[in-house]
Amino acid sequence: MELFTSEGCSSCPSADAALRDLETAQTVPGVEVIALGEHVDYWNRLGWKDAFSAPAYTARQRQYAQGFGTGSYTPQAVVNGRYELVGSRTGELAATVAKAAKAPQATVGLRVRQGRAEVRVQNLPAGTPTAEVLLAITESGLSSQVGRGENAGRLLRHAAVVRQLLPLGRVGADGTFSADQALTLPTAWQRPNLRAVVLVQEVASRHIVGVATAALSE
Repeated sequence: MELFTSEGCSSCPSADAALRDLETAQTVPGVEVIALGEHVDYWNRLGWKDAFSAPAYTARQRQYAQGFGTGSYTPQAVVNGRYELVGSRTGELAATVAKAAKAPQATVGLRVRQGRAEVRVQNLPAGTPTAEVLLAITESGLSSQVGRGENAGRLLRHAAVVRQLLPLGRVGADGTFSADQALTLPTAWQRPNLRAVVLVQEVASRHIVGVATAALSE
């Protein structure tokens, strides 16, 4: 589940909390909820600069908005690239996750060792068109004391924040992909709280058809 959020948005903390709860409790039967908090930068001009924001996440949200026929807003949750909804709707989030999980998924392997991520993709769902492979690095346990803007004076606790989102390449015509990616992890990032997440995403529809995740605690 991707959550497009901002520390400058007063309605976003409740969505952060909802996503944290879903990831921690894992209450959707047979489904692993993987949190991807993507902090957009268009709130930064309104009184508070979100230190976790980046133009890349704003651009990614806009890609989704074009496909869904919606505008970009916060907090916006996108589930498997297939469904979008207001990120604070707790009950609806769980139901949407359960629905999205019924779609066929590729086989994705991810192994992290010695500062590298080894990625393998095969068995794409039948009829899958061109797909790209992305590698996200997330960090959990992050918080901010906000000094200005709509959340002035609040201590905000975040769901897992996307620190990096790297394109690795496209799945081949034979439906397979492999990569051995070096990881660049700033020392300020807390290694015990880091995870790697691989996404296999259809280029045209933006549907996510495969996911894998691994801790970076080595």
